[in-house]
Amino acid sequence: MQIDDIDHTVPADSIGDKMTGKVDPERVAELTKTMEDTLRTRTNKSGAFLEDAARVLPGGVASSFQEHPPHPVYIVEGHGSRVTDLDGNEYADFHNGFGVMVVGHAHPIIAGAIAEAAHHGTHFAAPNEASVRVATELSRRFRLPKVRFSNSGTEATLDAIRLGRAFTGKDGLAKIEGSYHGHHDAVMVSVHPDPEAMGPRARPVSVPQTAGIPKALLDATVVVPFNDPDALDAVLTDNDDIGTMIIEPIMMNIGVVPPLPGYLEAVREITAKHGVVLIFDEVKTGATIAAGGVVEMYNVVPDIVALAKATGGGTPIGAIVGSEEIMDLITDGTVAQFGTFNGNPLTMAAAEATLTQVLNAEAYRRLDQAGTRMLDGCQAVCDEYGLPAHSVGVSSKGCVMFSSEPVTDFRSYIAGFDEELNYLGWLYHMVNGVYMTPGADEQWTLSIKHTDGELDHYIAVFEEFARDITST
Repeated sequence: MQIDDIDHTVPADSIGDKMTGKVDPERVAELTKTMEDTLRTRTNKSGAFLEDAARVLPGGVASSFQEHPPHPVYIVEGHGSRVTDLDGNEYADFHNGFGVMVVGHAHPIIAGAIAEAAHHGTHFAAPNEASVRVATELSRRFRLPKVRFSNSGTEATLDAIRLGRAFTGKDGLAKIEGSYHGHHDAVMVSVHPDPEAMGPRARPVSVPQTAGIPKALLDATVVVPFNDPDALDAVLTDNDDIGTMIIEPIMMNIGVVPPLPGYLEAVREITAKHGVVLIFDEVKTGATIAAGGVVEMYNVVPDIVALAKATGGGTPIGAIVGSEEIMDLITDGTVAQFGTFNGNPLTMAAAEATLTQVLNAEAYRRLDQAGTRMLDGCQAVCDEYGLPAHSVGVSSKGCVMFSSEPVTDFRSYIAGFDEELNYLGWLYHMVNGVYMTPGADEQWTLSIKHTDGELDHYIAVFEEFARDITST
């Protein structure tokens, strides 16, 4: 199946014609304050607990992604499509653990598999049969012969890049401007760069995302724009030291940005022409949009696929799936790929149950149907109220892009995206029992447990938001 078959991006020539609603910034600011106060009151136990948490956890959270105004909301329980916070508020979960829980929370088949594995021993740091079965299934799904496991998306992309560098003998790395590939040094570059520092579009400046990135690694990472094969070809022509490219084939660090028709095929052709190892970072898409992720949906096979998140059914997992000749570098000891918890029994039990019993053809049909319902419903609201926004997504992954113009790369995103409206929309959903991913750059993830009623409630809350911000 091609993305064109299910792409719900509003056509470029129709977005501007429909953006007729008037949004008063003062009204938005007033509503934001009201909704922040309401959410603080509804989650006052989380607010109070934050003070204790901050004594031992920087920001009171285990990951900086979890730190978000007005304060983090601490979750205590989840079942199916729903989660409960520290105050006892119940939500329909459209966050789903940054896309991990596409299977729903506490799925009985997966929970049972984990419990059964734990009964026989939780960790051995030794080979086990389940790891072979999971590897076989991943190889089948992603059409590449060899698999190695790790414990997170960061580890998976780190391993993939190391393999690319070793295979080509070149240190240079190309990555997409505005993409996130984990928090290791090589890829914490131009993730969300300051517009003042990012340079020209065709040849972006490599901007460190955080302090502590060695200049040598920064210099080795070259940034290119998404959806621009000509810019990629020019960069690879002028930088013979680049031997590896990593790309989210559907950008998901700025909502959802699909590749333009023919772009991925061009990237595959250009990297092959220049002898560059191509890595698809399918950490977010790998098990959420199709059985074989973007590889299946677009029929483009890279040299290495990096996986994590939903692949493990709610347990920590990472994996690289690669070609025979590249993965032979691990077999012969040229590249060291280690990890105490790689392929551990609990994760393998969860992954096997997820991939072979839960995320089957019927599950993906349901995710496609649910995704279409969400995108169509949200787009109808945008059209009715003339919002400067449009819906975009694929299968379980989607968002309302608060931009009156199409977003095709990072620069078009920052040029038109309205963070204030996005934040207010997030507040409306949180206050009305819809748990959403914090941050302007994220998207919803649907699960196989969501009901049509929950999808329609999301859309109804979005309509309430649209009505309120456009009313005079």
